[in-house]
Amino acid sequence: MNLIAAVDKNWGIGWKNKLLVRIPEDMKSFQRITTGKVIVMGRKTMETFPSGQPLKNRTNIVLTANQDFQVKDAVVVHSMEELLEELKQYDSEEIYIVGGESVYRQMADMCDTAYITKIDYEYLADAWFPNLDEQKEWEATEESDEYTYFDLEYRFLKYEKKH
Repeated sequence: MNLIAAVDKNWGIGWKNKLLVRIPEDMKSFQRITTGKVIVMGRKTMETFPSGQPLKNRTNIVLTANQDFQVKDAVVVHSMEELLEELKQYDSEEIYIVGGESVYRQMADMCDTAYITKIDYEYLADAWFPNLDEQKEWEATEESDEYTYFDLEYRFLKYEKKH
């Protein structure tokens, strides 16, 4: 399975249930990588999508404790057990964990690749991605050139778990 996220210098990913910043190239990269794939997210992440709707051309799976939560064109599961059972029908390489913080934390150990957009800026954040640079089992295996969006510098990195 895969993780995908945009993080700041401190691995922050969000503030008040919103992304820290929207970088058009990061959005395009996310779309390119996840189109045609399975994306797994928590309810709050789903609610940040345009109109709170599932992303098109992907299988959207939402993990939520809220038994009443339903959303058209998405699979809703209510526990890790139910999620893992649901994921068995898909090729693990086609599955992308897209947030938020609690879903990343619950799923990170089961993933072996992470696509990270690292933004060279420190934002005020209240949600974080696990810091892969501090985890010895993860290593950055690919790093793009540096890009700039207005005054923000960022890179695309691929991390892989050492086996």
